[in-house]
Amino acid sequence: MWFDSHCHLKIFSDREDLENVISRATDSRVLKMITVGTSPKDWKLYANLVEKYSDQIEYTVGLHPSYVGSTWENELRTLCDYWGMNRAPVALGEIGLDFFRLPEDKRLAKEVVDFQKEAFRKQLEIASVLKIPVIIHSRNAFRDCVNIIDESDVDWNKVVFHCFSESTKEIMEINHRSGWVSFTGILTYKANEHLREALRATNLDRLMLETDSPYLSPIPKRGKENEPSYLPFLGSVAAATLGLNEQDFAKQILENSTAFYDCHLITKH
Repeated sequence: MWFDSHCHLKIFSDREDLENVISRATDSRVLKMITVGTSPKDWKLYANLVEKYSDQIEYTVGLHPSYVGSTWENELRTLCDYWGMNRAPVALGEIGLDFFRLPEDKRLAKEVVDFQKEAFRKQLEIASVLKIPVIIHSRNAFRDCVNIIDESDVDWNKVVFHCFSESTKEIMEINHRSGWVSFTGILTYKANEHLREALRATNLDRLMLETDSPYLSPIPKRGKENEPSYLPFLGSVAAATLGLNEQDFAKQILENSTAFYDCHLITKH
């Protein structure tokens, strides 16, 4: 059985295809999915989805750095309310920093960076108070993300860098802090040997896998819309990279993900 630790199910729900997506995931032995919030536009939807698909889905809420603007403080005002619901989020995220496409104008770029850092710090503060896991989005911003987390009161044991795309050097920094990493389908791409090297350096008990659906489909589905049922393709490559039995590796990933998100599992035979 597999566990998809990070996906975005809104697109499937919006076009009324979620039942089929979940059915295909179940057929592919993907036992659980974490659908990850990025803005108020999906938070409420995901809270409702877990009520309907309580066995298969858990959810998170957080303000993705790409959605951080001048009104970010208003958007965070309702964030904590979700932890008072019957089915609370299993983590805060995804949050962090994204410096990949900053405005060319230096003044505007600085404004974007400042907003992102302020929103990141505030959400880490919330996570620290609630003592909940945090999902980190870091793109062209690893050093800044690490520094801000170090400055916060967040426990690194509750931090996962999702869609890891850095090198072994960055893995060692996360290992040193007892943090977690999650790999996506880009691990399967021929050109990304540096990611496979990073995987080999990862602490096995701090490792998760994710589809990041509907993005980043693994080989042999590259170029197609990704979905949770494709996770075993990634799992097979990851297990082979580590020289591990695939079934044993799947069990390890399931145990790791369940422990990190502190969620229940219902196994159907």
